[in-house]
Amino acid sequence: MNKLFPDAASALEGLLHDDMLIASGGFGLCGIPERLLEAIRESGVKGLTFASNNAGIDNEGIGMLLRTQQVKKMISSYVGENKEFERQFLSGELEVEFCPQGTLAERMRAGGAGIPGFYTKTGVGTQVADGKEVKNFGGEDYILERGIFADLAIVKAWKADETGNLVFRKTARNFNQPAATCGKVCVVEVEEVVPVGSLDPDCIHLPGVYVQRMIVGAPYDKKIEFVTTRERESA
Repeated sequence: MNKLFPDAASALEGLLHDDMLIASGGFGLCGIPERLLEAIRESGVKGLTFASNNAGIDNEGIGMLLRTQQVKKMISSYVGENKEFERQFLSGELEVEFCPQGTLAERMRAGGAGIPGFYTKTGVGTQVADGKEVKNFGGEDYILERGIFADLAIVKAWKADETGNLVFRKTARNFNQPAATCGKVCVVEVEEVVPVGSLDPDCIHLPGVYVQRMIVGAPYDKKIEFVTTRERESA
Protein backbone atom coordinates (compact mmCIF):
# COMPACT_ATOMS: atom_id res chain seq x y z
CA MET A 1 0.00 0.00 0.00
CA ASN A 2 1.47 3.33 -1.06
CA LYS A 3 0.89 5.78 1.76
CA LEU A 4 2.88 8.68 0.32
CA PHE A 5 0.94 11.49 -1.40
CA PRO A 6 2.41 14.37 -3.43
CA ASP A 7 0.96 17.19 -1.32
CA ALA A 8 -1.34 18.01 1.59
CA ALA A 9 -4.43 18.68 -0.54
CA SER A 10 -4.25 15.27 -2.22
CA ALA A 11 -3.56 13.53 1.11
CA LEU A 12 -6.75 15.04 2.56
CA GLU A 13 -8.87 14.42 -0.52
CA GLY A 14 -12.14 12.68 0.36
CA LEU A 15 -11.57 13.01 4.11
CA LEU A 16 -12.77 16.54 4.87
CA HIS A 17 -16.35 17.59 5.52
CA ASP A 18 -18.17 20.23 7.54
CA ASP A 19 -18.76 19.69 11.27
CA MET A 20 -16.05 17.06 11.69
CA LEU A 21 -13.85 16.41 14.73
CA ILE A 22 -10.11 16.66 14.07
CA ALA A 23 -7.37 15.65 16.51
CA SER A 24 -4.27 17.73 15.86
CA GLY A 25 -0.79 17.23 17.25
CA GLY A 26 1.57 19.95 18.37
CA PHE A 27 2.29 22.17 21.35
CA GLY A 28 2.34 25.89 20.69
CA LEU A 29 4.29 26.06 17.42
CA CYS A 30 6.33 22.93 18.16
CA GLY A 31 5.48 19.89 16.07
CA ILE A 32 2.35 21.31 14.44
CA PRO A 33 1.17 19.89 11.08
CA GLU A 34 1.55 23.18 9.23
CA ARG A 35 1.02 21.97 5.67
CA LEU A 36 -2.08 19.97 6.57
CA LEU A 37 -3.61 22.89 8.46
CA GLU A 38 -2.97 25.14 5.47
CA ALA A 39 -4.70 22.62 3.19
CA ILE A 40 -7.69 22.43 5.54
CA ARG A 41 -7.95 26.22 5.42
CA GLU A 42 -7.82 26.24 1.64
CA SER A 43 -10.48 23.49 1.40
CA GLY A 44 -13.09 25.81 2.91
CA VAL A 45 -14.62 23.24 5.28
CA LYS A 46 -16.31 24.83 8.28
CA GLY A 47 -17.96 24.05 11.59
CA LEU A 48 -14.86 22.17 12.69
CA THR A 49 -14.12 20.91 16.19
CA PHE A 50 -10.44 20.59 17.03
CA ALA A 51 -9.00 18.51 19.86
CA SER A 52 -5.59 20.08 20.33
CA ASN A 53 -3.46 21.23 23.25
CA ASN A 54 -3.88 24.80 22.01
CA ALA A 55 -4.80 26.81 18.97
CA GLY A 56 -1.35 28.08 18.08
CA ILE A 57 -1.03 31.84 17.86
CA ASP A 58 -2.69 34.43 15.64
CA ASN A 59 -2.45 33.26 12.03
CA GLU A 60 -0.22 30.28 12.87
CA GLY A 61 -1.32 26.71 13.52
CA ILE A 62 -5.04 26.36 14.16
CA GLY A 63 -5.02 30.12 14.65
CA MET A 64 -5.16 30.53 10.86
CA LEU A 65 -8.46 28.61 10.83
CA LEU A 66 -9.86 30.78 13.59
CA ARG A 67 -9.16 33.80 11.41
CA THR A 68 -11.24 32.31 8.60
CA GLN A 69 -14.09 31.36 10.96
CA GLN A 70 -13.80 27.65 10.12
CA VAL A 71 -13.61 26.43 13.73
CA LYS A 72 -16.72 26.25 15.90
CA LYS A 73 -15.28 24.45 18.95
CA MET A 74 -11.92 23.84 20.59
CA ILE A 75 -11.14 21.04 23.05
CA SER A 76 -7.95 22.40 24.56
CA SER A 77 -5.86 22.79 27.70
CA TYR A 78 -3.99 26.04 27.01
CA VAL A 79 -5.26 28.94 24.94
CA GLY A 80 -3.61 32.01 26.42
CA GLU A 81 -1.48 33.28 23.54
CA ASN A 82 -4.08 33.74 20.82
CA LYS A 83 -5.88 37.08 20.72
CA GLU A 84 -8.36 35.98 18.06
CA PHE A 85 -9.20 32.91 20.13
CA GLU A 86 -9.83 35.19 23.10
CA ARG A 87 -12.00 37.55 21.07
CA GLN A 88 -14.15 34.76 19.61
CA PHE A 89 -14.55 33.03 22.97
CA LEU A 90 -15.58 36.19 24.83
CA SER A 91 -17.99 37.18 22.07
CA GLY A 92 -19.64 33.75 22.05
CA GLU A 93 -18.50 32.91 18.50
CA LEU A 94 -16.33 30.00 19.64
CA GLU A 95 -17.27 27.14 21.95
CA VAL A 96 -14.44 26.00 24.22
CA GLU A 97 -14.15 22.81 26.24
CA PHE A 98 -11.26 23.31 28.63
CA CYS A 99 -9.46 20.09 29.47
CA PRO A 100 -6.47 19.61 31.79
CA GLN A 101 -3.37 18.83 29.78
CA GLY A 102 -2.73 15.32 31.09
CA THR A 103 -6.41 14.49 30.82
CA LEU A 104 -6.47 15.63 27.19
CA ALA A 105 -3.50 13.43 26.33
CA GLU A 106 -5.14 10.48 28.08
CA ARG A 107 -8.46 11.11 26.34
CA MET A 108 -6.67 10.85 22.99
CA ARG A 109 -4.73 7.77 24.08
CA ALA A 110 -7.94 6.17 25.38
CA GLY A 111 -9.72 6.79 22.08
CA GLY A 112 -6.83 5.19 20.23
CA ALA A 113 -7.04 2.16 22.50
CA GLY A 114 -10.81 1.83 22.07
CA ILE A 115 -11.52 2.91 25.65
CA PRO A 116 -14.73 4.98 25.85
CA GLY A 117 -14.01 6.55 29.22
CA PHE A 118 -11.89 6.60 32.38
CA TYR A 119 -11.97 8.10 35.86
CA THR A 120 -9.47 10.70 37.09
CA LYS A 121 -9.04 12.90 40.15
CA THR A 122 -7.88 15.83 38.03
CA GLY A 123 -10.57 18.51 38.05
CA VAL A 124 -12.62 17.18 40.96
CA GLY A 125 -14.36 20.05 42.72
CA THR A 126 -13.72 22.51 39.88
CA GLN A 127 -15.62 23.69 36.81
CA VAL A 128 -13.92 20.87 34.89
CA ALA A 129 -16.20 18.45 36.76
CA ASP A 130 -19.45 20.26 35.92
CA GLY A 131 -21.96 17.89 34.35
CA LYS A 132 -19.68 14.85 34.63
CA GLU A 133 -20.29 11.65 36.50
CA VAL A 134 -18.50 11.45 39.86
CA LYS A 135 -17.61 8.11 41.41
CA ASN A 136 -15.95 7.29 44.71
CA PHE A 137 -13.00 4.91 44.81
CA GLY A 138 -11.32 4.16 48.15
CA GLY A 139 -12.96 7.14 49.78
CA GLU A 140 -11.93 9.65 47.11
CA ASP A 141 -13.95 11.17 44.28
CA TYR A 142 -13.05 10.77 40.62
CA ILE A 143 -14.71 12.22 37.52
CA LEU A 144 -15.53 10.38 34.32
CA GLU A 145 -13.72 11.64 31.22
CA ARG A 146 -14.60 10.45 27.73
CA GLY A 147 -12.11 9.08 25.24
CA ILE A 148 -11.70 11.13 22.06
CA PHE A 149 -12.68 9.38 18.83
CA ALA A 150 -11.84 11.79 16.00
CA ASP A 151 -12.94 11.68 12.38
CA LEU A 152 -9.41 12.63 11.37
CA ALA A 153 -5.99 12.89 13.02
CA ILE A 154 -3.32 15.21 11.60
CA VAL A 155 0.20 15.11 13.00
CA LYS A 156 3.79 16.02 12.19
CA ALA A 157 6.77 13.69 12.48
CA TRP A 158 10.50 14.01 11.89
CA LYS A 159 11.14 10.81 9.94
CA ALA A 160 9.04 8.02 8.50
CA ASP A 161 9.78 4.92 6.51
CA GLU A 162 7.70 4.00 3.50
CA THR A 163 5.26 1.93 5.59
CA GLY A 164 4.50 4.85 7.93
CA ASN A 165 6.58 3.96 10.97
CA LEU A 166 7.27 7.32 12.63
CA VAL A 167 10.01 8.97 14.63
CA PHE A 168 9.31 12.30 16.33
CA ARG A 169 12.08 14.77 17.15
CA LYS A 170 12.59 15.45 20.85
CA THR A 171 9.84 17.64 22.37
CA ALA A 172 8.01 17.77 19.03
CA ARG A 173 6.62 14.35 19.97
CA ASN A 174 4.30 16.11 22.50
CA PHE A 175 0.63 15.49 21.54
CA ASN A 176 1.45 14.03 18.13
CA GLN A 177 1.75 10.49 19.38
CA PRO A 178 -1.64 10.18 21.18
CA ALA A 179 -3.42 12.32 18.56
CA ALA A 180 -2.26 10.02 15.76
CA THR A 181 -3.93 7.01 17.34
CA CYS A 182 -7.41 8.41 18.00
CA GLY A 183 -8.51 9.29 14.46
CA LYS A 184 -10.44 7.04 12.10
CA VAL A 185 -7.85 8.13 9.54
CA CYS A 186 -4.39 9.51 10.36
CA VAL A 187 -2.58 11.80 7.92
CA VAL A 188 1.03 12.64 8.72
CA GLU A 189 3.41 15.25 7.37
CA VAL A 190 7.08 14.40 7.80
CA GLU A 191 10.39 16.09 7.16
CA GLU A 192 11.96 13.01 5.58
CA VAL A 193 10.87 9.60 4.28
CA VAL A 194 13.52 6.86 4.38
CA PRO A 195 13.52 3.31 2.95
CA VAL A 196 12.02 0.45 4.92
CA GLY A 197 14.62 -0.98 7.27
CA SER A 198 16.46 2.32 7.71
CA LEU A 199 14.91 3.06 11.11
CA ASP A 200 16.05 1.29 14.26
CA PRO A 201 12.97 -0.71 15.39
CA ASP A 202 13.71 0.24 19.01
CA CYS A 203 13.53 3.95 18.13
CA ILE A 204 10.14 3.96 16.39
CA HIS A 205 7.65 6.05 18.34
CA LEU A 206 4.50 5.19 16.39
CA PRO A 207 3.96 2.02 14.35
CA GLY A 208 2.88 2.46 10.75
CA VAL A 209 -0.35 0.55 11.39
CA TYR A 210 -1.78 3.82 12.71
CA VAL A 211 -0.83 5.81 9.60
CA GLN A 212 -2.93 5.80 6.42
CA ARG A 213 -1.49 8.74 4.45
CA MET A 214 1.74 10.77 4.45
CA ILE A 215 3.28 13.80 2.80
CA VAL A 216 6.74 15.33 2.92
CA GLY A 217 6.17 18.85 4.21
CA ALA A 218 9.76 20.15 4.24
CA PRO A 219 11.31 22.65 4.06
CA TYR A 220 10.03 24.48 7.13
CA ASP A 221 10.70 27.95 8.45
CA LYS A 222 11.65 28.13 12.11
CA LYS A 223 8.80 29.99 13.80
CA ILE A 224 9.35 31.46 17.26
CA GLU A 225 6.37 31.86 19.56
CA PHE A 226 8.04 34.42 21.85
CA VAL A 227 10.98 36.52 20.70
CA THR A 228 13.11 37.44 23.71
CA THR A 229 16.17 39.64 23.31
CA ARG A 230 18.57 41.43 25.60
CA GLU A 231 20.22 44.79 25.28
CA ARG A 232 23.56 44.77 23.55
CA GLU A 233 26.41 45.28 25.94
CA SER A 234 28.43 48.41 25.33
CA ALA A 235 32.06 48.03 24.33
